[in-house]
Amino acid sequence: MRILIADDDAVSRTILERTLRGWGHDVVAVPDGLFAWKVLCEDEAPRVALLDWMMPGLEGPEVCRRVRELARPIPTYLILLTSKDATGDVVAGLESGADDYVTKPFDRAELQSRIKVGERIITLQQRLADRVRELEESLVRVKQLQGLLPICAWCKSVRNDGNYWQSVEVYIAEHADVRFTHGICPPCLAREVGE
Repeated sequence: MRILIADDDAVSRTILERTLRGWGHDVVAVPDGLFAWKVLCEDEAPRVALLDWMMPGLEGPEVCRRVRELARPIPTYLILLTSKDATGDVVAGLESGADDYVTKPFDRAELQSRIKVGERIITLQQRLADRVRELEESLVRVKQLQGLLPICAWCKSVRNDGNYWQSVEVYIAEHADVRFTHGICPPCLAREVGE
C-alpha cells in the first residue's frame, strides 16, 4: 500500500519512512502540509496518510479538513501522528476529519495495527464502490431492457443500437446476465411432428 508521511521534523520523517518501508509499504514523504495537500489532490493519491499536527504551510487538521471536502468514492484514510495527547486535542483532531490519532513517540506495534485497520477499511470501501458500480451498470441494462425493442415482425430479429439486426437470444445475452437453453413447446411440437 502507498502511504504518505507528512512531518516537518526530518528525523521523525526518516524513522517513519524506514519503518513503513520495512513493513513493505510504498512511501511518499513530504516536509510540510502544503506538500501533503498537493500529493493528496493527485488522481493516484496514497490511500493512507500519516500527518503531523504542527507543520509549516498547513497543519495536519487543516489537511484533514481539505481532504474530506474532496469528492472521492474511496476517501484517504487519515491518521494524525502528533505529540499532542490531551483529550481535547484528540477530539479536535478527529473532528477535523482524521480517521485515527496516534501520539508520539509512537509504539511500532500499535502504529502497524492502526495502519492495518486503515487497510481493512479501504478494502471494504473499494468493495463497496465496486458493488455500487456493478449495480449502476445493471440498472442501465435493466432500463435498456424495459424500453421498446424494435423487432422484425417476420423473423423476430431485434435491431440493436448500432442499427444491426440480431436474434433475440443474442441481443438479450449482450444486455443482461442471461443464458438460453432451447426446447420445443408442445404447440410447436404438435404442429411440426404431429399429435
